[in-house]
Amino acid sequence: MSRLRRGTSLWLHEGNVKPLRAPSLRGHHEADLVIVGGGITGCAVAHQLASAGARVVLIDAARIGRGSTAASTALLMQEPDADFGDLAARYGASGARDIWSMSRLAVVALVRTLRRLPGAPQVESRPSIYFTRQEEQVRDLKKELDARRRAGVGGEWLTPAELKRIAGFEAAGAILTRGNAQVDPYGACMALARAAQRAGAHLHERTRARSIRQRDGGIEVDTGRARISAGRVVIATGYATAEFRPLAGRFRLSDTYVVATPPLDRAARTAVGLREVMLWDTERPYHYARWTHDGRLLFGGHDQPHKRKTTPGMIERRVAAVLADLHDLFPSTRGIDCEYAWEGLFATTPDGLPYIGTHRRYPRHLFALGYGGNGMTFGFLAAQLIARIVRGRARPADGLFSFSRS
Repeated sequence: MSRLRRGTSLWLHEGNVKPLRAPSLRGHHEADLVIVGGGITGCAVAHQLASAGARVVLIDAARIGRGSTAASTALLMQEPDADFGDLAARYGASGARDIWSMSRLAVVALVRTLRRLPGAPQVESRPSIYFTRQEEQVRDLKKELDARRRAGVGGEWLTPAELKRIAGFEAAGAILTRGNAQVDPYGACMALARAAQRAGAHLHERTRARSIRQRDGGIEVDTGRARISAGRVVIATGYATAEFRPLAGRFRLSDTYVVATPPLDRAARTAVGLREVMLWDTERPYHYARWTHDGRLLFGGHDQPHKRKTTPGMIERRVAAVLADLHDLFPSTRGIDCEYAWEGLFATTPDGLPYIGTHRRYPRHLFALGYGGNGMTFGFLAAQLIARIVRGRARPADGLFSFSRS
């Protein structure tokens, strides 16, 4: 019988990825760009801009890649958390199409980047299935597919029989979307971090930004033991930290819960019935599921408003609720002991899109915050947009992710 490692991320415990060792920073340093936050976004920004010749310093208050990135289930999906129809109602069909296109291209670019980086984990292309178990929601889901098709986004409708054949459970209908992918998120972050170092970026762990001040036409980051003078600073912390309290009202912090089975043999996987697809449903908060490359079933959901203090009992109840939903969807898993269970913190915004770019209140700052449940895709998209801003090549459609979008 497997022992349930509660509170332990699968990605950090397996030991398949050698962690980066980056020294803390001391003394006075100069750079073109300082990046605060060493998750997938910060490391991708460092890689892109250092590769273009910029002097880059990245600092993380703890360990690089061990925050929300290491808690991710890393579904690299082009679909934002908000439905296409909802985005079209806010930003028009053209705006929604641009958002979807940029998200899709970010997935393509991230997959291409990881496949050429030394030591990067295996990236697997997978279609996603967006399903409902409620008959009364079928009409709305078909409307969503029609809106996507009219905009040229595409998608395929799955009948209950087709869904049963592909996913292994009974449901009322689903949209299948091709062109998505999955990966080990911590491994991907480490590969980008090492690539950034090879390109000349300086990465430092256990180095907290205590203050960021404007000075001499640029900024100065004070860590207590070090000062960094630079032209700009990128805030890639995922959500508005205490230093940016005026922005906090734009975000809602939530905790999500994930369980992972041990690697299952062919017979057990056949009994589950799920093929090589990634799942998410129309419930809010939604559930999500996928197979790992070594045959583990990942399943998560039961997002809850974040609380600063959680007790072991609270986590126990939430993990139990996730397990109950897993067993309800895939009854054959009732006899399988889950091996890992963990929680992850993420930030959402009112429209389901991240905030990427400048803010009038903070000159010389660039922000990449609020990814919702799509952190890997939007984190890499943020790196692309920030690189364009720094190079003076921002595009009109980039404004759909700005703080000033309406």
